Amino acid sequence: MKQVKNLMRWATVLAVAFVMFSCGEDTEPTVTYTLSTVALPAQGGTVSPATGPQAQNANVQITATANAGWQFVRWEGDVTGTTNPVSVTMNADKAVVAVFEQVSNIVELEGTLTTRTLTADKQYLLKGQVFVPNGVTLTIEPGTVIYGEKRSRATLVVNRGGRLIARGTKERPIIMTSAQSPGERDRGDWGGLVILGRARTNQVDPNIEGIDPPVVFGGTDDDDNSGEMTYLRVEYAGIELTPNNETNSITMGGVGRGTKMDYIMVSFGGDDGFEWFGGTVNHKYLISHSTWDDDLDVDFGYSGNVQFALVVRNPFFADQSQSNAFEADNGPNDNDVQPYTTGTFSNVTVYGPRDRVGRSISGNNFHSIDLRRRTAISIFNSVFTGFPVGLRFNTQSVTQQYQAGRGVLANNILINPNADYAAGGGAVVADVQSIWEASNTTVRLPAADEPWENFYRGYGLNPDNFFARYTLATYPRNPNFSLLANGTLASGADFSNAKFAEAVRTNHFDKTVQFIGAFGAEDWTDTWAEFNPLNVNYSSR
Repeated sequence: MKQVKNLMRWATVLAVAFVMFSCGEDTEPTVTYTLSTVALPAQGGTVSPATGPQAQNANVQITATANAGWQFVRWEGDVTGTTNPVSVTMNADKAVVAVFEQVSNIVELEGTLTTRTLTADKQYLLKGQVFVPNGVTLTIEPGTVIYGEKRSRATLVVNRGGRLIARGTKERPIIMTSAQSPGERDRGDWGGLVILGRARTNQVDPNIEGIDPPVVFGGTDDDDNSGEMTYLRVEYAGIELTPNNETNSITMGGVGRGTKMDYIMVSFGGDDGFEWFGGTVNHKYLISHSTWDDDLDVDFGYSGNVQFALVVRNPFFADQSQSNAFEADNGPNDNDVQPYTTGTFSNVTVYGPRDRVGRSISGNNFHSIDLRRRTAISIFNSVFTGFPVGLRFNTQSVTQQYQAGRGVLANNILINPNADYAAGGGAVVADVQSIWEASNTTVRLPAADEPWENFYRGYGLNPDNFFARYTLATYPRNPNFSLLANGTLASGADFSNAKFAEAVRTNHFDKTVQFIGAFGAEDWTDTWAEFNPLNVNYSSR
């Protein structure tokens, strides 16, 4: 019995020893480190593997994959360089950042261009004065965006013999605008569009304003063709280089009637909206919005035709030289040079700077129509509102042109909050009044405390379309300019004047329209025009 107890004691000792020996044989735990991977910015792409543990001394391959529209640039953190994929040894915790950047689709345009097409899948930056020379055609696809650089006063110049084919569509207009960021755009950010042709002017080898070195325009070919432009917007353009030496939103010098320019909008320009220096080009559907100086400026013997034009004035945008809806000259002085400036306009609507009596506006806003220096333009079937003065003749030679019938003002309505007529340079107000009231209508706005809004509605004009009711930030992007129901402007257009039978005019004008002004029941600005481009992000198009 004693022997059995001893054996059991030894068995217990051996068992305990075995257990203790077995415990001493356990393996040590595996060592890991954390690999942190980050994409910067997060929308730029992805990094694999994702953040997580990695075995000690493991060689880990890291791959950066860019999202559409982005590209991988470099590694930062515990890995540097541009190799992709890249490997890292996990001998400690590691943090790796993959840096991505957006792929730039902006193509810079400088100097003199060769024949090429600008496609809508890219955007373009004009730097300095960019020329389309003789024999070269620049084609722009619908929906293309072109920026003008502010620092270099970028300007697109189509020289004589060059052509610009810019056929936008209602749904996909072509846009030329400021290169400044949304919210920072302003008038005069770039030089605008200059088109030069070989049609007649009344000057000898004139140089176009604002271009250096000087460029000559004009010639003897009234059928000259500088291209085709439709559904085109030009925003924040026009730069004054020196006094009386500036580019406009769109400057046309000697542009011939073989050129097509319809459905064109200029806005927030630093000088004039449209300026014609001679030439014979015809237009339909023009918009000048919040232009700094004159909206429709006619000089040097322009003899083309314009039907359907809209002017909307900002009450505080006006130039010290006096700003007008129409400004027309025959030449730079009062000399009797020919061909006379005889451009003919019909169906124009002007929403001037002052919507009601007493509205505060810039003192540099002056005339609905300012006729100067022997000009003889004709205006028909149009409605003018909101300028302090309705009509001015600034020289006696202007009076003589209209008394002789070279220029005609007929079947227009002047709705005026202040003075009706003015004169200067030997002209007299009585003659201005007599010529206008022989074939046109003048109406005074109701007093400030009377129902002036309903007064406009009676004509079919929407008082909400005056800029004076808004700020730069709040004017509607797509206001409705169609005539209100039962407005008196819906009928009364008259195309019986002999001007419309002239060989260079008879085929241009649509003589079937009944309405006075630019609009009937249809608003032709809808969809393609933009009346508040300040904050529009064109880079996302």
